[in-house]
Amino acid sequence: MAPRDFYEVLGVSKSASQDEIKKAYRELARKWHPDRNPDDAEAEERFKEIQQAYDALSDPEKRKQYDAGGMFGFGGAGPGGFPGGGFPGGGFASDLGDIFSTLFNRGGRGQGPRAQQQGRDLETEVQLSFDQAMRGAQITVAVPTTGPCGTCHGSGAKPGTAPKPCPRCEGTGIDNQSQGFFSISQPCPECGGQGSVIEDPCQTCRGSGVTQETKRYRVNVPAGVHDGSRIRLAGKGEAGFREGPRGDLYVTTRVAASPVFKQRPDGNLEVDLPISVTEAIQGATVEVPTLNGIKRIKIPAGTQHGTTQRLRGEGPPRTKGDGRGDIYYRLKIEVPSELDDDQREAVEKLADALNGRNPREALLAAAGSSDAGEKVSG
Repeated sequence: MAPRDFYEVLGVSKSASQDEIKKAYRELARKWHPDRNPDDAEAEERFKEIQQAYDALSDPEKRKQYDAGGMFGFGGAGPGGFPGGGFPGGGFASDLGDIFSTLFNRGGRGQGPRAQQQGRDLETEVQLSFDQAMRGAQITVAVPTTGPCGTCHGSGAKPGTAPKPCPRCEGTGIDNQSQGFFSISQPCPECGGQGSVIEDPCQTCRGSGVTQETKRYRVNVPAGVHDGSRIRLAGKGEAGFREGPRGDLYVTTRVAASPVFKQRPDGNLEVDLPISVTEAIQGATVEVPTLNGIKRIKIPAGTQHGTTQRLRGEGPPRTKGDGRGDIYYRLKIEVPSELDDDQREAVEKLADALNGRNPREALLAAAGSSDAGEKVSG
């Protein structure tokens, strides 16, 4: 019989996102894992079925191939969903073989196409202070994962024994059946497409070759990372099935906010810099904070509120190693909320010196012209 639809196995729709597929897999894997269902053959088979479905749908390329299929989720657009309609010379055997080769990592005859599988990638987060993010740090993370079974060393078989080639498919993992002009290929029902069978499974891992464990890794966080940066630790993900290679671990950085500096999407920093009214009018040289102490910048005379000044090379290190970023100072003109008598007198003298200039004159004139134009056109 043909295997169940992989989407049905995971309980998701065919339009499900990769995150939805991953979430469904994790919930089902926890529920049906052999460690939670000891001596339950049905649970073990269900767990294998879930793993098989996730292997196909978690990889975008494999999922695309699966979705392009017909009766069994494979193949192309011929009658019945098979390339060339499944007739001799139509390319069915070779094309379907290629697809199964990709999906099941198929090797030559008797090699056991899925005797080994690479472990899944894992993700975790690490919390950093702003200073750690700017200067770099070494952080330890604890990651719940799977590791090779210590009893069978990942083979899945009881110590002293070994998996054997499946007698039905002779190690190919694929069951071929001829029905008239059609040649139908599907994962071998005897070994579930594994290509091998374990006659005497390991008591510890129930034949899976892996057990649950918690790994601790030291993560070297480079200087200059921002909130949401991802760091890849190759080979630190889940252990592979039956001695397969490990997946990778991806660490996402979460950087605490700074009371002074704001991280910009372009990798530079920004600071809100207060200046006085007189500094904005006359210009001034003022002290500013940087990552390496206090520096000075020049404020031009007539500076407007909200303009920016850039200090080159004083920002965070570039994570790709090409120098340092910049710091942008956004100038905020501070207006005193209260004045003493002397200050009030000085402001009045300044207003008189400016001849009572109305800064809204041009705006109102433009608005008046617009209104007049509307009246004429009406």
